[in-house]
Amino acid sequence: MTTRIPDPVFTLTTGPVNCYPEVLQALGKPVLYDQDPAFLQTYERVNLKAQAAFASANVPVILQGEPVLALEAVGASALSKEDVVLNLASGVYGDGYRSWLEPHAREYLEIRVPFNEVIDPASVAAMLAARPEIAVVTVCHHDTPSGTINPVKEIGEIVASGKAIFVIDAVSSFGGMEIMPEDVKADIFVAGPNKCLGCPPGLSLLAVSDKGWAKMKRNPNAPRGSILSILDWEDAWKREKPFPFTPSVAEINALEAALDLYLAEGPGTVWARHALTARACRAGIKAMGLELWAASEDFASPTTTAIRLPEGIDETALRQTMREVYGVVISAGRGATFNRLVRIGHMGPTARPIYALIAVTALGSAIARMSGKPCDVGAGAAAVMAVIDSMT
Repeated sequence: MTTRIPDPVFTLTTGPVNCYPEVLQALGKPVLYDQDPAFLQTYERVNLKAQAAFASANVPVILQGEPVLALEAVGASALSKEDVVLNLASGVYGDGYRSWLEPHAREYLEIRVPFNEVIDPASVAAMLAARPEIAVVTVCHHDTPSGTINPVKEIGEIVASGKAIFVIDAVSSFGGMEIMPEDVKADIFVAGPNKCLGCPPGLSLLAVSDKGWAKMKRNPNAPRGSILSILDWEDAWKREKPFPFTPSVAEINALEAALDLYLAEGPGTVWARHALTARACRAGIKAMGLELWAASEDFASPTTTAIRLPEGIDETALRQTMREVYGVVISAGRGATFNRLVRIGHMGPTARPIYALIAVTALGSAIARMSGKPCDVGAGAAAVMAVIDSMT
């Protein structure tokens, strides 16, 4: 008789992720009145720590909602009816951003590639040369439903040479790999603390350049007095300035704990353990005879490993088997990638190489159990450990 595991022992998803213990402890701190001088001091301090994490000249904005709020707010704030926008669609999330861009723009343009490929910077240069009136360029850096990474540094150099502002969705990449807003010439850079920083979902972080602020301030339709307003929060980090509305006190406490962990460990060290975990996972997947979704490992994500489903394996049944039999939860595909792949997350507290061993053995065992065909789990485990051992 199969033993059913009612709750997952290992949540190895692409977000929300299991939080760091220190973050969970911070959520339990007293919830202060938002105008308490102690909280005003805390809020200013957390914003300055976020600035240090971003290595940015400007103090970031914290929006009081998970990153979908921020991405929609950017569409409403950065685009006016005079603007032509170019969206770079290499996956489900990049493609989906159209719905928050097109209603605010005069004209919507896109460059689209198959969802296991990434954007060629040369195509962006060609489009900007052909349409110099483009005012905003948007891209999803890590399109999580595909586990692929776009070359935003190269694209940013191209965009920065013209008048357009560059918007980057770095929700599931910031904190897990080397991407800093100013290094990639981002004018508006959206990050999600609920991914690689190991926080619960509830806040968004935005780094905004001087050029980005100027663009939003010129827009007569940019939201004010709205949950979608970015402009209302520009100076809210200063303790003497009022909040547009009540911030999530508990979430701010949690974010401070996460930023403290990130800065204390050191960004380079954090990025390295994310990359090692992903590399070990990919080695194990391939050793079992399974196929990675990304067309090339050159742009496979260090925070998500996407695995093409074998013929005849249903995604929902596979994940259910992994949860019930092995106590491991992973992520499904989304939209166009649903039931074509599954995803293993390496984010925050689960970006530890040993979790790759757990994910690979549970996945391989579940596939063998469902298909009735052998899956060389032993080879997968050995490949994972070989990568880990090579780094010690």
